[in-house]
Amino acid sequence: PYHLTHHKSLGVDGLDTDLPTALEAIFLDSILGKAFFATFQILFYALRPMMVYQLPLTRIHAFNVVTQLAFDYLLVQYAGGKALAYLIMSSFLAGSLHPCAGHFIAEHYVFDPQPASSTKDPLAPPPETYSYYGPLNILTYNVGLHNEHHDFPAVPWTRLPKLHAMAKEFYNELPCHKSW
Repeated sequence: PYHLTHHKSLGVDGLDTDLPTALEAIFLDSILGKAFFATFQILFYALRPMMVYQLPLTRIHAFNVVTQLAFDYLLVQYAGGKALAYLIMSSFLAGSLHPCAGHFIAEHYVFDPQPASSTKDPLAPPPETYSYYGPLNILTYNVGLHNEHHDFPAVPWTRLPKLHAMAKEFYNELPCHKSW
């Protein structure tokens, strides 16, 4: 539900849970702070939504938690605690200093407030989403096709490259990242 709210309220403080909180903006505004954020960004990504915008818990949420805890219990029973630790540490690595985790930053952080190729209107606000069209999309379920994903969130990840090919004239002018 937080991802859907992010789509509906892109850039709206208090609703878009991808925006940094005021405390993050103050405490992470240094080289050391940014290094801390990059190392632990998966935890920020997982915990920030509950701090910014609290959704009511429903039965489906409870079912999800029970299912996950049951899986974790069975995993520990049949494969041992190291198997659960492996999954947790793999998730942590994949969302922290791993090169593919750069997509978390590349998708919505404004790098150049007014790139020359982005618009003919100098008064237009900077874009709020950026795409990446490199080979890492093969490994990350096309998460780099982020403008396309925001324009058409119901299009599955397997079809995003086809969508991009069909509408290149709309996406070629937008600023994008060459690397994560």
